[in-house]
Amino acid sequence: MKESTYKLSESYSFKSIWRITFPILVALVMEELLGMTDTAFLGRVGEIELGASAIAGVYFTILYMLGFGFSIGVQIIIGRRNGEACESGTGFGAIGRVFWQGVWFLAVLALLTMALSYLLSPPLLRGILKSENIYKAALVYVNWRIPGLFFAFMTALFRAFYVGIRETKSLTWNSIVLVGSNIFLDWVLIFGHLGAPAMGIKGAALASTISEGVSLLFFVVWVFFTTDKKYGLQKMVKPVWKELKHIFSTASWVMLEYVLNISVWLLFFLFIEHLGEEELAIVNIVRSISEVPFVFSAAFASTAATLVSNLIGEGHPEGVIPIIRRVLMLCTITMLPLLVFFFLCPHLIISLFTDIPTLVQASVPTLKVMCVATAVTLPWNVYLQSVAGTGDTRVCLRFDAVALCIYAVYCTVIIGILKSSIAVCWTADGVYALCIWIQCTIYIHKRKWRNKQL
Repeated sequence: MKESTYKLSESYSFKSIWRITFPILVALVMEELLGMTDTAFLGRVGEIELGASAIAGVYFTILYMLGFGFSIGVQIIIGRRNGEACESGTGFGAIGRVFWQGVWFLAVLALLTMALSYLLSPPLLRGILKSENIYKAALVYVNWRIPGLFFAFMTALFRAFYVGIRETKSLTWNSIVLVGSNIFLDWVLIFGHLGAPAMGIKGAALASTISEGVSLLFFVVWVFFTTDKKYGLQKMVKPVWKELKHIFSTASWVMLEYVLNISVWLLFFLFIEHLGEEELAIVNIVRSISEVPFVFSAAFASTAATLVSNLIGEGHPEGVIPIIRRVLMLCTITMLPLLVFFFLCPHLIISLFTDIPTLVQASVPTLKVMCVATAVTLPWNVYLQSVAGTGDTRVCLRFDAVALCIYAVYCTVIIGILKSSIAVCWTADGVYALCIWIQCTIYIHKRKWRNKQL
């Protein structure tokens, strides 16, 4: 059956798409508040702390993306198994087995990553940072943030499970717990309230680490008291090398792709850091603001990935292109008003992140460029995650690698050689997104993914 004549079932209606997306969106928005809270608080401490938290935050995120990327691979497989089980009415226990193999892999990966980070972070940060003050503050942040990797990896896996089975309500409650605890701990530890010492940037990192531990505890309790036992999460499954190898063959490409994806930000920050501390602070503010529209895109992209995977598992690959179009329509309707508001009220938005007048004024042009670039390249993330949802995760890595090479050349020219303004430099983000979008659109419409097995 051709896509033009295929009619999506009620479980893939606009209402169902929104029902899945909304909790993911709330969860991502709340999680972004984790970093935005740090920025807002540290913006009232000083420019060095603000700039250092940007570099260190991206550095930590690259490490986190190893686990998060693997969890997305697990989500794709769970989505496929869920589609197969829903079609046949049996086999839901396979989802729990996939989940537990993910637990064992990510536990080991977290411990190894933490150990290597403590060993290699000082020379790495020393080598890439020009400012001694930024280096010292960034290293403090990283050392207190790294223990949270274990909690973050496990939490990402729980989210992958719930998104994969299209039951996302728990994500909202978990994020409320995560952000609520982080805001409170930031207030206590950064400024030294309630008798605690004023720890500054160290307090911001420690607050985030503790909050992620609380978030993981929430998911463990939620699984044991509310999740259907047919999935098998309540009973521990021993690691099985054959199953781990099968999961890794899909998830490993997503891991690398996500690390490359976030490396774009680190590359950009390193270019900007060499321009000066004030420029780095400006970019950190706008980056934090840009995360708001990005999480809308990411929520719809995550939904697209799991719906594509479920459709193929149900034996309906002809529904993939129609479902991508529906997701994109909802994504556009949701995001554009937000971008227009940011564009028209830049001073109001920026003042939420810093009370330094010069920073507020200097950040306005860059914020406006961010809004335009995001609006023009809006579909890129939905298309990228839709490709991942087909199971062909290796091609996603290839697309990201091509885009990153073009991005690096573009940044070298406009930042390293031309020394352009921060606003002009931000156009690099649009170039990267456009490269991804073009490649993914061609791939999806060629339909070579139809017979991809997982």
